[in-house]
Amino acid sequence: MDKIIIFDTTLRDGEQAPGASLNQREKLEVASALVHLGVDIIEAGFPISSAGDFAAVKAVAKSIKGPVICGLARAIKKDIDAVYQAVKFSKRPRIHVFLATSKIHMQYKLKKAEDEILRLAVSSVKYARRYCSDIEFSPEDASRTEREFLFKVVEAVIAAGATTVNIPDTVGYADPVEFGSVIKAIKENVSNIDQAIISVHCHDDLGLAVASSLEAIKNGARQVECTINGIGERAGNASMEEIVMAIKTRRDIFSDLETTINTQQIYKVSRLVSKLTGFAVAPNKAIVGGNAFRHEAGIHQDGVLKERSTYEIIRPEDVGFTGIGLVLGKHSGRHALSERLKELGFKLTAGQLDKVNKRFKELADKKKNIFDGDLISIVEDETKVIKPVWRLESFEINSGTKITPTASVSLKYKNKILSAESSGDGPVDACFRAIDRATGIKGELQDYRIEAVTKGKDALGEVSLKLKAKERVVTARGSSTDIIEASIMAYINALNKIESL
Repeated sequence: MDKIIIFDTTLRDGEQAPGASLNQREKLEVASALVHLGVDIIEAGFPISSAGDFAAVKAVAKSIKGPVICGLARAIKKDIDAVYQAVKFSKRPRIHVFLATSKIHMQYKLKKAEDEILRLAVSSVKYARRYCSDIEFSPEDASRTEREFLFKVVEAVIAAGATTVNIPDTVGYADPVEFGSVIKAIKENVSNIDQAIISVHCHDDLGLAVASSLEAIKNGARQVECTINGIGERAGNASMEEIVMAIKTRRDIFSDLETTINTQQIYKVSRLVSKLTGFAVAPNKAIVGGNAFRHEAGIHQDGVLKERSTYEIIRPEDVGFTGIGLVLGKHSGRHALSERLKELGFKLTAGQLDKVNKRFKELADKKKNIFDGDLISIVEDETKVIKPVWRLESFEINSGTKITPTASVSLKYKNKILSAESSGDGPVDACFRAIDRATGIKGELQDYRIEAVTKGKDALGEVSLKLKAKERVVTARGSSTDIIEASIMAYINALNKIESL
């Protein structure tokens, strides 16, 4: 069996998605989850980009054991220096250097000729090799690079010491078959290709990132760069969960290939990344979407009841999908709650369990049935590490078809209760304006979404929003059976997040 190396770039390319910025604590939380998931390499960031990113990569390198810890650098000495200073604390550090090689990039972005690009590529790899032996090189926009020049660059960087050569479809331009032929051509035309691993990094601008990655694997690539939920620049990156499950499910095609991913952790990690970035997973998203294992049509339901494989090619439990099965009610005790949370994959401290149990009891008094989705949402809310500056004390709204909506909100700040009132375009807007007055912080709402966590008229509603304040943009969530309260909680969580940065 050949192993497909899973190179996860959620913390670097994934975080570059507009609005998906993660702080150091959140990066460590995701990195830890990726270890449990079983990824081989974690690209923790782009250290030269900011002091915060440097510190976060360094923290990941110091704390995370097992996977290779990688940092990205341009083909510039100061970038390479920064990467090494950040990743050197890992037992398995990697420096990833990139340089554009397509004509359009060389002419308009770099303003350099082929011979200079070749010289820079070689010198940067040699410089990086002074620091560590694990060096990856990416000819950026490789799918639009002239093949003869691409072969020349790949051969030269391998001779200079690159141990992995990554072939990016940087703007998601390639047709999958075309991209597979690039990988095949590299294997056939680069004389020293057996001295390096071929990697691929595909973007989803045309919705082809996963297909192109799989086609590359068929043609000899043995490392795939991907992200959780496919998040990333523009339309995103190749989705890790889709690639892994395609390899696992289609054994007839990938019979001699395997990954070391613990697929039962997929859904949990997907939820974590969605929560921390504020990027909701579309219901129809493959593998981890809410509708991925739900059947509405009668003929489908009948088929699944008779034989699951008629309409399910993946078992929900294989990716850790818990569905919305009924588990607990208001008469359930703390021990039963604790055991169910363990089954869902959560390991809570006594203090965290106390908080979750309190919220569980409050929710159980409001709704008849408690579902796994409810429990997951409660745990995500109550295990936040950010110390809140503001807490919701109470709120009142007055709204209707013939009156201007007004809201009164009281917040706990240190040992004080601060209250304010405001009107707005609707009850939610009125509440947000009242919070602005109480806190003295002017927030600018940039995105707002509502979704039901579970089913039924008393379903737990989850609000995710993106807020700009104090020149910072953050995402946050809040949940409650009352959608106004969920909105307020999300807004306050966003303000607390801004205050913690």
